[in-house]
Parts: sequence; C-alpha cells; structure tokens
Amino acid sequence: MSNITPKERLLKKIRKALLEKRDNPYPNLEEMPIYPPAEEIPEVMFAEQFTAAAGQFVFCEDEIQFIENLLTLAEERNWHKIYCWEPALKAILERYEYPYYETDKDFEQSEVGFTLCEALVARNGSILISNADAAGRRLSIYPPIHIVLAYTSQLVIDLKDGFNIVKQKYGTQLPSMLSIITGPSRTADIEKTLVLGAHGPKELFVFLLDG
Repeated sequence: MSNITPKERLLKKIRKALLEKRDNPYPNLEEMPIYPPAEEIPEVMFAEQFTAAAGQFVFCEDEIQFIENLLTLAEERNWHKIYCWEPALKAILERYEYPYYETDKDFEQSEVGFTLCEALVARNGSILISNADAAGRRLSIYPPIHIVLAYTSQLVIDLKDGFNIVKQKYGTQLPSMLSIITGPSRTADIEKTLVLGAHGPKELFVFLLDG
C-alpha cells in the first residue's frame, strides 16, 4: 500500500498540472454574453426593471418638460428643501428659476437630494453613481428622497458596460467610491417585514431626459 496521504496526492497533481502548460480551452469565455440578446429597447427595459424595484420613473422629452414634471411633483409632495450641488444640474435649475439649496446649510432638514449619475443599467434597473461629482457621498444617501437626472446617452444594457463608461471617463484616476443603486433603500431583517428607507432614501426617482 502507498504511504502517500490524500493531501500529498492532491499537491502532486497540482504540481504536475502547473508544469504541464496547456492552452486555455475557453480563451473567449469572459467576452461571451451571459444573457440572451435584449428584446426591448434600453429605455423600456430600464423603466420596467426600475419600477419593479419600487423606483419611480419619469421620461422627459426636453428640459422644459423635466422642469414641469419636477414642479408638479414638488407641489404634490410639498417639497421645500431640495439640495443640488452639481454645476450642470444647478445650471438647469437656474435657467428656469427653480429654487434649491446649493450649500449644505440646514442639511439635516433636507427633503430631497438631486444628483446626476454615471450610467443607467437597463438589465436590472440600476443606477451607477460615484463620488466624483460635487454631490459627493452625502446627497444620494442622507435625504429621504433621491432624484436622479439621467440622459438616454447614459443607458447601457449590462453592468460591465457601465463600468466601461466610468473607465473611459476617468481613465486611471477612478473615483474612490462607485455605488450601484437598485430601488430605494430597504431591509427585511426585522421579522421579515420589508421596510423602505432603512439605510438611505425611502423614495427614488429617475427623470430620464432625451439626449
């Protein structure tokens, strides 16, 4: 009988495999698609998946329609403290004289955090954000309501496509935080009861602007 232990036998096989180099039988495995081709256009796919995750989706043909929808929503919800720190968003709001807070004064009383995003992932209705913009980390987390303004040019099918957009935009100097948001913050840890807003905003809106 052999005195070689199972552990030694296994290590021997590993050494032999390392010495006998072989060609990769699946060289293109990482490039192969995981999912079947999408049947819907990205806008429809994102809207369906996003609303299924309790998100609220609004499509706008132009900036005027966006401001009109925002005004209607703010009046219905009685919003007064909307915080916006990103220059591109501030320019839009100022163009139509929409009131907002551009500093963090009384931030603990904020009702709405208004930000841009890096990409929208249609496959699972997710939003890819980073801390590279002026909104930083706080504006998408602390206020009870988070509104994201995105453009159809930012729509991608899969998450890897979203990361490619980030890599192309920032090169080697990637943001220190990349976060994927799929619907409002939620938990079911307590008695298996779903609670929204447990660790972040309890409502999440995406205004998708054509362009």
